[in-house]
Amino acid sequence: MKRLVLAVNPGSTSTKFGIYDDDKIIFDETIRHSVDEISAYGRISDQFSFRKELIMRELKKRKIPAENIKAIVGRGGLLKPIESGIYEVNDLMTKDLESGERGEHASNLGGLIAADIARDIPGSKAFIVDPVVVDEMHDIARLSGHPLLQRKSIFHALNQKAVARAYAESVNKEYEDLNLIVAHMGGGISVGAHLKGKVVDVNNALNGDGPFSPERAGTLPAGQLVDLCFSGKYTYNEVMKMLNGKGGMVAYLGTNNFMEISRIASSGEEKTKIVQEGSSYQIAKEIAACAAVMKGKVDAIILTGGMAYEQTHTDYISQMVGFIADIVIYPGEDELKTLAHNGFMAIDKKISIKEYS
Repeated sequence: MKRLVLAVNPGSTSTKFGIYDDDKIIFDETIRHSVDEISAYGRISDQFSFRKELIMRELKKRKIPAENIKAIVGRGGLLKPIESGIYEVNDLMTKDLESGERGEHASNLGGLIAADIARDIPGSKAFIVDPVVVDEMHDIARLSGHPLLQRKSIFHALNQKAVARAYAESVNKEYEDLNLIVAHMGGGISVGAHLKGKVVDVNNALNGDGPFSPERAGTLPAGQLVDLCFSGKYTYNEVMKMLNGKGGMVAYLGTNNFMEISRIASSGEEKTKIVQEGSSYQIAKEIAACAAVMKGKVDAIILTGGMAYEQTHTDYISQMVGFIADIVIYPGEDELKTLAHNGFMAIDKKISIKEYS
């Protein structure tokens, strides 16, 4: 009898999921959601039934035997800070994901959907893997400049860890023996210093600091931001949207489509060109800062995420930081495969399952 794993990765405008048989993909699907569909729901957690039903409908259409699904693995959401690894979804986790107390993000739905499907399938279990709140930061890296404002670890832990381990395997070394800098470049951008298997420093890629991205502002001039907040021109929600959703390239150019931005920039349109290069410039600066964290002892710099498909962009970064270490490019992401692989490791008891408490 086949042992199947269902991997679920909810995004802000899409739901990605796939069925795997012993690490071999049977099918994967990406369902796009229009702005009208998403805006019909007041909170992220309100989308739960809508998204789950889309998944179950597709499984039924493809005649996937539910009784063969032994694990459902969801992308982890905005939970309390936890260490890297795989976690079985428990009642406390679902409570925290439903409440959105630590933030509203589509990834919160991953664990909720996994748990609900597992309840309907006897013998199956629900897990999350390397959620965005993985926290391995050194205490010194948490200092911001004021005790009321602590730097937080919120980043693309799932993909960063996956590509770092893939690189280590490609050079016949252990991830825990290498010093790597990984830049995930997508709708959000996170640059992490991986010191012997721990991400000891990383920017808050959700609404904190670091390079601006297609839709996030990254680090802003603090004094000017305070003036803007107290100008009386903007509400709290409007300012938060400037940080995440309507910041970065959206604010400068009106679009978050980096490939389209790159195409226009290559035609010589000056404003678009400088915004594109500005993104590359800021990412390279963040990479160089991570090199300082590791005292210059860097084995490789890894560029990953959707923006890594654009050669003009990766070439610009390489020209700025290639002196530090070799540049390795893993374009895109394969988070579904990573989720599924961890699911099989868990049901085969080849990996320690951690408890959210």
